[in-house]
Amino acid sequence: MDRPIKVIDLFSGPGGLGEGFSALTDKDGKSPFKISISIEKEESAYRTLKLRSFFRQFNNNVPKEYYDFLQGKLAKTPEESLYSLSKFAKEYKAADREAQRLELGKDNETINQKISEAIGSDECILIGGPPCQAYSLAGRARNLGNKNYKADKDQRNFLYKEYLKIIAKFQPIAFVMENVKGMLSAKVEGKSICDVIFSDLQSPCLASKTIPQRGLPERNYKIFSLVKPINEDENIIPKDFIIYSEKYGIPQKRHRVILLGIREDHVYKWENNLLPLCESDIPISDIISDLPKLRSGLSKEYNSDENWIKSVKQNSKTTIDALKNNAQINIANGVNLVIEKITLPNLGQGKNFGLVRKENLLKKDLSDWFYDAKLNNYVCNHETRGHLSSDLQRYLFCSVWAQVNEKENNDSFTPKSKDYPVELKPNHKNFNSGKFADRFRVQPYNRPATTITSHISKDGHYFIHPHPLQCRSLTVREAARIQTFPDNYFFVGNRTQQYVQVGNAVPPLLAYKIANTLLQLFT
Repeated sequence: MDRPIKVIDLFSGPGGLGEGFSALTDKDGKSPFKISISIEKEESAYRTLKLRSFFRQFNNNVPKEYYDFLQGKLAKTPEESLYSLSKFAKEYKAADREAQRLELGKDNETINQKISEAIGSDECILIGGPPCQAYSLAGRARNLGNKNYKADKDQRNFLYKEYLKIIAKFQPIAFVMENVKGMLSAKVEGKSICDVIFSDLQSPCLASKTIPQRGLPERNYKIFSLVKPINEDENIIPKDFIIYSEKYGIPQKRHRVILLGIREDHVYKWENNLLPLCESDIPISDIISDLPKLRSGLSKEYNSDENWIKSVKQNSKTTIDALKNNAQINIANGVNLVIEKITLPNLGQGKNFGLVRKENLLKKDLSDWFYDAKLNNYVCNHETRGHLSSDLQRYLFCSVWAQVNEKENNDSFTPKSKDYPVELKPNHKNFNSGKFADRFRVQPYNRPATTITSHISKDGHYFIHPHPLQCRSLTVREAARIQTFPDNYFFVGNRTQQYVQVGNAVPPLLAYKIANTLLQLFT
């Protein structure tokens, strides 16, 4: 390739998919792909996207000021710390052109103009998938409870039509479309959304009634799976497009539909390259064990170090007695051992900026991916939130449960509602119904995490840290590690916004592997 293939990134979120494509380099250290434009409507995600674009403008010569910002030595926002520096005016303008806060379906005219300006007459590829809330099983369950909900009126079900128009207009060589598994079973007016989408993506001009721009010919697309060979004479089987991330080196059981569309005049180059399987799963202990140990905050009571440890210790007496009365002697003894050892973490609740880690990841391939030598062991976005005192005991119970069952080689790594003593059961009407049997879910050290979703922004109950001495949910940085974001990737916004961004993202390391698999189309 004489120059990088230009990439259009739609529904970008904080930029996970684009990060993977950007991080790929060839044997000469050059990037085969270049993000030309990324489009996101949500403000905080857009700000994160813009900051990462700013970072990329420097290639391998990222200035000291960027790291000063992550180390907490400058102002608290990139707008104040970096963009206002005249020495970076060129890089800021480039980032401002690349990252666009626009909404597909609403700002289409502007989006089309910006994409045209970004790619000019060059070939391109398209990445990104329409928002998935309306397809997700949880979203559909909520919609069933809303008597006024009409699927055929929910515009989120049809955002792929806007995606389709971009394919038709700009005729990318290939597109990578990501969505939730729920897309495969979702229906509108009795019709399978999946069947409609697959059919439309193969003939985007016809399906969207859109004429290509720049005088390009109307071309169709062939849809391929990245995990199973697809032959011309085979019917499409939707489940063949599900990528089980833990099988491909991602420390998370994230299961998503990812479609690869290749323009018909380039299909001959495709040899059904598949993502390389990993020999074994990556447990979360391999990717979060080096991060500084923290305590949770206390909500609805005075939040101090002394009050936190006092609360954990005093309330644990009730927990231990309740477990013993419930014939859970091993768990009770485990809690007792934790309480005997528990001390205040030196770094309290952590910080959004300027925290220093004193340990290292053991596996070089992982440390090479996450670490940046210029960051000097600093960690950002690593700050805990507050929890109710009663929830701290449930977190303690869950993490000890996982620890004990791991030692005993049991498969039950997180307790169900039936396993809770009465004293530890939350005051939720549905807790004993079976519908929310794992409302509190620990993430065991020796396994990949369950899917990091935007729900992590709500309360953290599904994402309990496995270390019993910390009694808390995962921080943004720990969630970002599980999602495979490098440590020099800073999430802008308040903590809730940061969690949402991380939960909605595509794991960059998975995107990197997808990008590498696509390279054969351009050689």
